[in-house]
Order: sequence, then C-alpha cells, then structure tokens
Amino acid sequence: MNDRLEIAGDPDEAVRGVTDGSTVLIGGFGPAGLPVALVDALRRGGAHDLTVVSNNAGNGTTGLAALLAAGQVRRIICSFPRQRDSFVFDELYRTGRIELEVAPQGNLAERIRAAGAGIGAFYTPTGAGTLLAEGKETRMIDGREHVLEHPIRGDIALIRAHRADRMGNLVYYKTARNFGPIMATAAALTVAEVDQVVPTGTLDPETIVTPSIYVDRVVVTSRAVA
Repeated sequence: MNDRLEIAGDPDEAVRGVTDGSTVLIGGFGPAGLPVALVDALRRGGAHDLTVVSNNAGNGTTGLAALLAAGQVRRIICSFPRQRDSFVFDELYRTGRIELEVAPQGNLAERIRAAGAGIGAFYTPTGAGTLLAEGKETRMIDGREHVLEHPIRGDIALIRAHRADRMGNLVYYKTARNFGPIMATAAALTVAEVDQVVPTGTLDPETIVTPSIYVDRVVVTSRAVA
C-alpha cells in the first residue's frame, strides 16, 4: 500500500513545494504525454532558476514554451531544442538568457533511467568524437571510443498518464507513455497528471507500467475522480 500518495485537488496544489533552483523532469515527446496542466501550474507557482529536463524545448507559446517565456528556466537539458515552432527557446538562447545542454535522445533516456536504477555512470559510443563529448571522459571499449555519461536526477518529475488507481499505480495511453516511466523513478518527488483515478484493483495488473512506489501525487485534469 502506498500510504504516501496524495490526490491533489488541482494542478497548483499538485506542484506545491517546488523551489527556486529545482531540477524538473518533464515528460512528453512534443505534445504527446506532455503534462500541460502541471507545467502551467509550475509557471503560476513562480519558481525561478529552474533546470528543466525534457525531450523538447517547447512548442508554440503554451506549456513548456510559456514556462520558458516567463523567464523561470535557467538551463534546459534536452534532445531536440529546435523545431519548426520553437521560437521562444530560439530567442532566449540567441540572446544568452538560457543555458542549453544537448543530449542525444538515447543518452538522455539512459541517463534518466540510470538515476532511477542507482547506476553511477555508464559508457556509450553515442556522441563520441563530436562536440557533445568535449570535456567528458572517454574510453576505448572493443576498439570503439565511448563517452562516460552521468545520471540525471530530478527534484521533481511532472508526467502525464492515462489512469491511476488510489494507490498510485499508473497506466499510459499509447505514445504518451514515452519518458514518463523512467522519469517517475528518477525524481525525489513524482507528480502525475491523469484523466481518471479509479478504485484500487480496477486496473489490470498486466497493464500497469509505473508502480505506485514511484508516485507521490496525482491530479485529475479532465474527468472526475471515480
């Protein structure tokens, strides 16, 4: 039983406690699986000097892009900082108002997963011999150069799931699953935005992706709590 689980009344309550300087893991692959309501609440909460870890650097003027536009993010670690509509990030970066660390997508996922698994660091050939390897330790393994990468841990993870039960077990909807499961394991506090909370025992155990032990808070953003 997850005695720690809180069912927050609204997104603002769900992100309470985020302080200046926090590292925030934000799930999503573009808009798929992006916890928009939680990101908006984070912006309203006013915490500054944040480090954001996400696959993308925001789209258009909403969600993560709005958080960046508010000037609350000091640094972003992501795989795809530029898309067709990433003009908010582009302007901030070109004018020196945000720091960027580019991580190849596989490296980003593995660094987050490593944090959740308690792995101290790992070697990977991805990025070897490129600008992304500058300043990093390298090693030849089986005749191929590898780069040492370190885990990425978060103070808080904001993720989007489809359903939760009252213990906090999570199931996801198709591609919205993406970074959510690994981010949930890699943060000191995990908050899940869901469509519905159902009674414990309702979810098929075979479909549960994120066990309740990794989830601290859930908040319903579209349908009533069952």
